[in-house]
Amino acid sequence: MFADVYSMGLCGLDAFTVHVECDISQGMPSFDIVGLPGAAIKESRNRIRAALRNIGLEMPVNTITVNLAPADIKKEGPVYDLPILLSLLLATGQLYADVRDCVFAGEMSLTGEIFPVKGILPMAIEAARLGFKKIFVPSENSQEASVASGVEVYGVSGVRELIDHLTGKCVLSPVKTGEIDFTAAGHQLDFCDVTGQHEAKRAMEVAAAGGHNILLIGPPGAGKSMLANRLPSILPQMTREEALETSKIYSVAGCMPPDTALITARPFRAPHHTISAAALAGGGKVPSPGELSLAHNGVLFLDELPEFARNTLEVLRQPLEDQLVTISRVSGTMTFPCSIMLVCAMNPCACGYYGHPTKACICGKKAVEKYLSKISGPLLDRLDLHVEVPPVEYAELSRGRAEETSAQIRERVNKARRIQESRFADEGICANAKMSSPMIHKYCPLTGDAEQLIHRAYDSLGLSARAYSGLMKIARTIADMDGEETISSAHIAEAIQYRSLDRKYWGGE
Repeated sequence: MFADVYSMGLCGLDAFTVHVECDISQGMPSFDIVGLPGAAIKESRNRIRAALRNIGLEMPVNTITVNLAPADIKKEGPVYDLPILLSLLLATGQLYADVRDCVFAGEMSLTGEIFPVKGILPMAIEAARLGFKKIFVPSENSQEASVASGVEVYGVSGVRELIDHLTGKCVLSPVKTGEIDFTAAGHQLDFCDVTGQHEAKRAMEVAAAGGHNILLIGPPGAGKSMLANRLPSILPQMTREEALETSKIYSVAGCMPPDTALITARPFRAPHHTISAAALAGGGKVPSPGELSLAHNGVLFLDELPEFARNTLEVLRQPLEDQLVTISRVSGTMTFPCSIMLVCAMNPCACGYYGHPTKACICGKKAVEKYLSKISGPLLDRLDLHVEVPPVEYAELSRGRAEETSAQIRERVNKARRIQESRFADEGICANAKMSSPMIHKYCPLTGDAEQLIHRAYDSLGLSARAYSGLMKIARTIADMDGEETISSAHIAEAIQYRSLDRKYWGGE
């Protein structure tokens, strides 16, 4: 007796069809699963035996062989519990149903309940692309699967419920997803809570308007973390394409909130400084997304930057350039997207008071240099804006003046982003920070005074080619915020201010 059903597997963020074949023949009782199954799949035999017994069905006492095709690709996870059980029921004649246009995925408990699994969203999208008509998933995964158009999604909570549907005893209704409201994705933190720090707020606005990376440096309690935590509140709302990309990553990582169709708020990830390089970039025996990819289309905030391990920070260098992170393991090579805004915060020294106007630094010169040297030059070069956050004076704190809200700042950011979207409509990018060198020459016209100023700055500050490109991108963003097509000397001068702080701390000014 033979039967087959379809399921889905994952390779990075991409899904592929898995043909689950079951053959039952006369012989010594055995239950073998072939086709490069992982440990979790091999254990499914015990779950299936118990589930069949507990829902009142029979486990055949025969030679059972289950094949997961294609047999040359490693399969992982408990997602195949449900399709294996269904193929077994079909092969033994305990279930009669036409499932040729259906896909099944789900983990089973010993009592026949169906538990949620990772990666349902890319599976549903691939099933729709391949022309399958229906996909049956755990109830808790049904909302994210329903985002896929062109395929009917059914959420099931137990094996008995699924059998009743397939036999027509109690027909389930497909899950419907209403219109997703991206404007409802709000942020509780607001820039109006930050007193003073007008220069730092301006720098954060410039960073948000152009998608630039930023470094905040200042003494403890100056407000660096407050500023960073409020950055998502002034970023443009996500597009549907961005939400879909981010949701696929969260689905594969198993981080999708329950009963959520799409991630509509830009991610804000703030890992602790004890994080490993593998956890930051992604990894594991079967490569999975790390914090870099989980922050895709959002913000990655690294607080207390020098406290991170040196090898962990150096992992950032290539992904910041390529906006991709590639992980190679014995099981294969996976590439995950990581188009992020990197926000870093740090103290100027170990005690935190180097350069403080009123408090004396207890670190010696060598100790300060050693502390700052934890940040390598190449990584510092990839941080577009370097901003000093000084301590807030008492007069500023006690004045009680109303500060600008995030909504007011976001309106200006959106205006600048709309200019960039129009400019780069045919370039495949949406922000100035992503411009390539040819794009900089094409879209960054300078006035005569601006060209002379940047020439002098390049020579006097000893800028690298990357720092020059970053400076031009910042100037382009400032000009967009002013509604100017041509970059003037005033725009260049402000951009230079954001690129000169490293000379104070790392250049021995």
